[in-house]
Amino acid sequence: MLTHAKPVAAVTGALVLAAGLTACGGSSSASDEKVVTVYSADGLKGEAGDGWYDKVFADFEKQTGIEVKYVEGGSGEMVQRALREKSNTQADVLVTLPPFIQQAGSKGLLQSYEPKGADRVDGGDKSGDGTWTPVVNNYFGFVHNKKELPTAPKTWEELLDGKYKDRLQYSTPGVAGDGTAVLIKAMHDFGGEEPAMEYLKKLQANNVGPSSSTSKLAPKVDKGELLVANGDVQMNFAQAESMPNLGIWFPAKDGGKPTTFALPYAAGLVNEAPHTENGKKLLDFMLSEGAQREVSAIGGGFPARKDVKGTDANAVALAGLMEGVEVFEPDWADIDENLAAYVDAWKSATGG
Repeated sequence: MLTHAKPVAAVTGALVLAAGLTACGGSSSASDEKVVTVYSADGLKGEAGDGWYDKVFADFEKQTGIEVKYVEGGSGEMVQRALREKSNTQADVLVTLPPFIQQAGSKGLLQSYEPKGADRVDGGDKSGDGTWTPVVNNYFGFVHNKKELPTAPKTWEELLDGKYKDRLQYSTPGVAGDGTAVLIKAMHDFGGEEPAMEYLKKLQANNVGPSSSTSKLAPKVDKGELLVANGDVQMNFAQAESMPNLGIWFPAKDGGKPTTFALPYAAGLVNEAPHTENGKKLLDFMLSEGAQREVSAIGGGFPARKDVKGTDANAVALAGLMEGVEVFEPDWADIDENLAAYVDAWKSATGG
């Protein structure tokens, strides 16, 4: 995930919230309601109602009688919305990608709650204070059109070629989780902020322009409107089922290995949530062994629990996709502290 920002759509058996929610945070009447409200980055809900969220929410509603209300947008967009509503909290559960989940924690949007099963998630993958836990593991990547570009590019430098002019696009850093990931990976691969910005300034000659939604780029690549765009493995792998021309690849610095980093969908309980107990139940359910076993088979992602190993065809294909790709770990503390400065540097370099 992190964006992700598909148009809001109804999940099976669940209501999508309109902009004007009326439940007052923390009121006794609200806390008694059989509902739970989820604000999430896009990517886990299927376009045809066949995604991991669709299945998990429907199963949760059937088992508990608690209705899931769902709001979807870019990672940064969801955090900003929750911030605006801080005095009248609407969301119970927030699911977003790094570094926005860390941002949500540092801004006091999350309360400490470790879901059942969180002890089976690697310690380095979750917050130290118990405010958020990955529910689906994921990795940053790019997509290409396999029909017009049968062999994926191998390096960042190839993308500067004139054949990509107006046929390359990446989502907006600071707004989209995956767009922010472009900055993070470029700074890693090029060895720092300055050389990364120099490269992205050159790349701007081919870039179509800003996009708040990463998920909207894959259909453009599949249709051939774009040759290349950014994305993430889980979302693009799931999209590829209905988009036959979509191929996933990982850019390398010229002379180096292809790299990526973990970009999990991380979930936390919202501070002063109007339906706190229902939020806890949903978090428990998403990390349950049953839901985790469906992550690869249905969602095209990687289970967050280390004791759950997918054996389905998707799990095998995903493992093959990651072979030979070097996975690095960003300095999330630095990114959380300096994200605004990095985004400003990108804006300055690209005119974004």
